[in-house]
Amino acid sequence: MKMRHKVEVFLAILVSVVIFNFIFKIDMRSISVDSLIEESEVNENDVSDKKKVIYLTFDDGPSYKVTGKILDILKEKEVKATFFVIGNQIEDKEDVLKRMNEEGHSIGLHTFTHKYKCIYCHEDCFIREMIECRDEINRVVGISPNIIRFPGGSYKHLNKEFLNRLHENNLKVYDWNLDNSDGLNPKQSKDVLYKNAIKGSKDLKTINLLMHCTDMNKNTSEALTKIIDYYKNQGYEFKTIEEDTPEMYFRIS
Repeated sequence: MKMRHKVEVFLAILVSVVIFNFIFKIDMRSISVDSLIEESEVNENDVSDKKKVIYLTFDDGPSYKVTGKILDILKEKEVKATFFVIGNQIEDKEDVLKRMNEEGHSIGLHTFTHKYKCIYCHEDCFIREMIECRDEINRVVGISPNIIRFPGGSYKHLNKEFLNRLHENNLKVYDWNLDNSDGLNPKQSKDVLYKNAIKGSKDLKTINLLMHCTDMNKNTSEALTKIIDYYKNQGYEFKTIEEDTPEMYFRIS
């Protein structure tokens, strides 16, 4: 009996550990759409007459093949998007960044290295990486963006004090409220990525759709045309995130 009891206790502990790890290792790309704060929605008394707007956003570029293909599709469909780029990915791909800018897309900051241990070790490191990324963009296309996206999302990294510091450095935060999950698994089929990109969108008047454009995200480029067609048919207006776009970030304490 004692041995059986010990086994039961061990199994209970093991199950608890597994559940704990599952809960706390969930990637921010799976966060509920309801957890996103958009300032325009929060501050307006009545948003019932708001036009339906979608922001197509692509993280982790630029890359040669996939970012280029995405730009081809956006041009063909006459749609603009926002690219949150990594500073150290720009070298030798300056032509891709120039094309983004020349074709009217918005360029945002996604840190210089995208290395979590570095950027999240201290607020100063995070801000420095954003500034380094901005400097690299300025070197190539002569602009200094102030729109930023936290790698992995701002949840658990952003609080009111840090937000104030970012604002003092003229940086504005943009998370997402819809995700095609290509960051979790870029090998998902284009059909699955398409379904993920529209799932949960029914009652959303403002959509900030997270996608990626590294060379691993070929299937994202292949799903993009269908995603764009869906939202056009649903009456959404495609916009880019600009300096005057209301911030959109996960709820903070």
